Amino acid sequence: MTERQHLLVRGGTFAAVGDGGDISGVRGGNAPDGLFVRDARHLSRWQLTVDGAVPETLTPVADGDTARCVLVPRGGRQEPPAYTLFREQAVTDGALVESLRVTSNRPVPTTVHVEVTADADFTDQFELRSDHRTYTKIGAVRSRTVLDDGVEFGYRRGEWRSCTRVTSEPAPDAVEETGTGARRLVWALDLEPHGSAELTLQVAARPHGAPRAPEVPSSPAVATEQLLVLEGEFAEGVPFPTGWPELAAACARGLSDLAVLQVPATGPDGEELRVPAAGVPWFLTLLGRDALLTSLFALPYRPELAAATLPALAAVQATEVGLDAVAQPGKIVHEVRHGELAHFGQVPFGRYYGSVDATPLFLVLLGAYVEQTGDVSLARRLEPHARAAIGWMLDHGGLTSRGYLVYRADQGGLANQNWKDSPGAICSADGSRPSGPVMAAGAQGYAYDALRRTAHLARTVWEDEVYGALLEQAAADLRDRFQRDFWMADHGFAALALDGEGNQVDALASDAGHLLWSGLLDKEYGEQVGRRLLEPDFFSGWGVRTVAAGQPAYHPLSYHLGSVWPHDNALIALGLARYGLHDEARTVAHGLVDAATATGHRLPEVLAGYGRDTHPEPVPYPHACVREARAAAAPLALLTAVGGA
Repeated sequence: MTERQHLLVRGGTFAAVGDGGDISGVRGGNAPDGLFVRDARHLSRWQLTVDGAVPETLTPVADGDTARCVLVPRGGRQEPPAYTLFREQAVTDGALVESLRVTSNRPVPTTVHVEVTADADFTDQFELRSDHRTYTKIGAVRSRTVLDDGVEFGYRRGEWRSCTRVTSEPAPDAVEETGTGARRLVWALDLEPHGSAELTLQVAARPHGAPRAPEVPSSPAVATEQLLVLEGEFAEGVPFPTGWPELAAACARGLSDLAVLQVPATGPDGEELRVPAAGVPWFLTLLGRDALLTSLFALPYRPELAAATLPALAAVQATEVGLDAVAQPGKIVHEVRHGELAHFGQVPFGRYYGSVDATPLFLVLLGAYVEQTGDVSLARRLEPHARAAIGWMLDHGGLTSRGYLVYRADQGGLANQNWKDSPGAICSADGSRPSGPVMAAGAQGYAYDALRRTAHLARTVWEDEVYGALLEQAAADLRDRFQRDFWMADHGFAALALDGEGNQVDALASDAGHLLWSGLLDKEYGEQVGRRLLEPDFFSGWGVRTVAAGQPAYHPLSYHLGSVWPHDNALIALGLARYGLHDEARTVAHGLVDAATATGHRLPEVLAGYGRDTHPEPVPYPHACVREARAAAAPLALLTAVGGA
């Protein structure tokens, strides 16, 4: 049986360990194996042996923020274990801490030899993806330095420097070479009859560009206590619904995840910020669209997320054209990476701008933040950035020349640059892909909302009536064009997109629900769309499918062509409520909350599209992020949409 992986997350750090707490350094697969900080693997091997053998897992690591397991030496009924090992691990920003308690089960003194084999290969996360790409690293050098209390692993390539320091209390009796580059830390523990001995191991990662070495807690218990305080403070004051305990539990679980899914970022004036990361294991970094939607969902309850996300994105807003990164003046970033391959330009994602919708969503969040909080200081501070974002929408974005926001496939990056960004996700009902530039429906809704909200800021905060009137007119014109060009009268539904020739891409897709959230459709059209989304081919019982079943394009285990996304459904529920379709909004909310209840109150990034009528438990999507910020914030959006109903 394949060993499960367990993810421990805190800020910009996560560890993926096995059932027994080991890290094997396996490459590829659905999730990377190791300790990761800022896109680099700072611990690629962490394997415990006792008396020269791998112990047997008696109690495997369970889901949670601390990894605890119980191990024993291998044996049989006639040879009960001579000792028991109690292993506990936790992570904090830039660090892992482990306690190992060995307890003798014998009535006589016993000596137990404990070994931990450790290594740090500093592999970039992009090298661990199962996409068969390889990257040359000319001049890369790894080093190992024995310390009095452990070992330090180093890595350099040109100006790039990283290190991982492994220390223990008590210090190891020896640090041995293994012939593989790894080092083996060895202890001989003398145990009294039925006595115990304890080791504490600390792993401190210092990635390139880190301003300081991390503070490593003295024990996993201390790290866990710090985490509980953080989660408690983040959930404090949120009005959980008393009449719907399952939604309350999903909101609480989501807030706990959001508390740890915050990574460091920098504002326009160099100020230090904490912003929502997209998710683990592959996207523990700032993604514009994801951070903006997460902040929008959480806005009524945790406005500080928006207050950090907006200046962080303003600080990396594009100011010039950059072809490799799809950058254009005023455009909001799609993805920010800190790894070695991004640093040396071997992947384009250091600052990558391949998103058609992050820019309008930036403006939507700015307007919503002012409306929610009444705090106009941020809108004043970010006025130049907001005007630049409007400029991008009108100019490079295509609103003036094409009438819509437009994207083109990026050979080195993303083919699709709306939220459904997998290859083939934008398609006709028969699965065929559009040619030429693409005008995705959802992005037009965001643009409409962005224009209207920014017009309001122009009038009420920036005191620019002329600019406000210009934006209001642009929004009205966009609404008229959209309903003329995108509406499919024979389906009573909006097209998924227009192709480069202006032809409708006719798949029936959940993106139409985003138009309700944005308010782009007239009431009659909006009500038709809203009711259609709740018909059985769309609604699985757990949520609205990304593509309605029955179309040739539909596949229940695809990423975007029939799966169920919690954040997609949260937007739909908010949109249904906006158009007065409250029963439909409650139906969507109950489906999602039931899915969360079946999965420990945590919503994954995405679920398979199988119907609840034939599959009484939600079927997981095999490559989903285990913790994803938009999914974590989705229950808060449901609370906004339907209250405690």
